[in-house]
Amino acid sequence: MPNVQAPVSNRRKACWSGTPEVYFAKPIDNSRLVKVEDPRRSREMKQFGVALGCLFLLVMTFAWQHFRAIEYGYKIEALRTQRDGLVEMSRVLRLEEASLRDPERIDGLARKLGLQSPQAGQVVRIEGATNDAAEMASIAVAVVGVR
Repeated sequence: MPNVQAPVSNRRKACWSGTPEVYFAKPIDNSRLVKVEDPRRSREMKQFGVALGCLFLLVMTFAWQHFRAIEYGYKIEALRTQRDGLVEMSRVLRLEEASLRDPERIDGLARKLGLQSPQAGQVVRIEGATNDAAEMASIAVAVVGVR
């Protein structure tokens, strides 16, 4: 491979190429200068400020609506969970009520307490009452009448 040298223009220049430049600090006093008020620039800045304020209000309104919607979603979910719990509790209470109203259970408890079945004239049926109310009244009369 032949030895190729770079052209002279690409070679690195010497560190000092001429005399060094020296800068002197010149104190400048601008205290006597008066700024001229530009009415056009002032009007543009006021318009920009108003536009920026409107944009800020628009963004804040959007953010407020968004966060309120999220908050309402959480409230709805909490109420839905509460409703499901109450529905389950209602189901359990209806089941417990049905088991407590069981005539066989009541008869067993009455026999444990020493009560006996009612005699032929002791049960009084109330006319016009619903079936459940009449049944409850006859059970109540039967239990109370035996004592």
